[in-house]
Amino acid sequence: MADLAELGEAELIAQLSFFAPANQFNDDAALLGLDQKLQRVISTDALVEGVHFSNATTPGFSVGWRAAAANLSDLAAMGCLEVEGITVALAAPGHTSMPWIKEVYQGLSALLKNHGGLLLGGDCSQAPVVMLAITAIGKVAGDRLIRRGDGKAGDHLVISGPHGLSALGLKLLQDPNDPSLLQLDESIRHKAIKAHQLPEPRFDAVAALHRSKPADMPWRVAGTDSSDGLRRSLELIGNACGHQPILAEPFELVEGCCLNSGLDGGEDFQLVLALESPWAKKFVEQLPGAQWIGWLGENPGPPCWANTKKPLLPGNSFEHFNRT
Repeated sequence: MADLAELGEAELIAQLSFFAPANQFNDDAALLGLDQKLQRVISTDALVEGVHFSNATTPGFSVGWRAAAANLSDLAAMGCLEVEGITVALAAPGHTSMPWIKEVYQGLSALLKNHGGLLLGGDCSQAPVVMLAITAIGKVAGDRLIRRGDGKAGDHLVISGPHGLSALGLKLLQDPNDPSLLQLDESIRHKAIKAHQLPEPRFDAVAALHRSKPADMPWRVAGTDSSDGLRRSLELIGNACGHQPILAEPFELVEGCCLNSGLDGGEDFQLVLALESPWAKKFVEQLPGAQWIGWLGENPGPPCWANTKKPLLPGNSFEHFNRT
């Protein structure tokens, strides 16, 4: 039997989906139908020491903030405008200091307060490393969902903000004297570090979707968040809807970010959306920092460049079960 390193995360999820209702694992979060007008959205994610954070780059406050932000981003990616609450399962070694734990929960609470959510409860356990496993709960109107599979040929691809900033921030934290980064403007350095340590779930982008929708157009939005990188988000949308994501060039990048970090850096937590052209144009006008990046083609296929029709070159997007 294959092990996890051979399977990879995508195939692991595909195989585990046999134990759940059909299509339950197809989106950023699960839906529980309360009635035809309201859906409850449930998301679970984990932040593990040594995998998602380290003391060298992430203080306790940021650990808590980022753990909550990762889950709230999944709620936004399903169309929620806010969070109702979260539960937290904390596992940690016995030598973990209580002041540090309090910092973590201060970060959790600060982000929740910004978006109207409550800390509902959780669990505690001993473990070799620190882990925060969070379940976030939100709600969305049944006719205002965002689903990966709802894209159609000709839809325009838009993003709620820049990609590569979080990866740049991590690089600055790991090696602030990197010669290639010394010429960066101080404002860019600050913005990148903040993007890595204190990311924001893009509920504001969902609100912009509501404001920008043309009155004569039905609600149909395909999308996901870019927690694992822009390339992966495009693959998820393209695979779910059966239409090839086609990227326009040149691809707009933030100063200091290369194309590779823009596509595969990950943890930017932006929304990647497919919308009908008039709606996409109004959305970009409504939301500062949003941009148009391409469209969905007629046929299935991996993300490609518009001018060559060649698939994007292989990248180094994050994979949980790589052998080390």
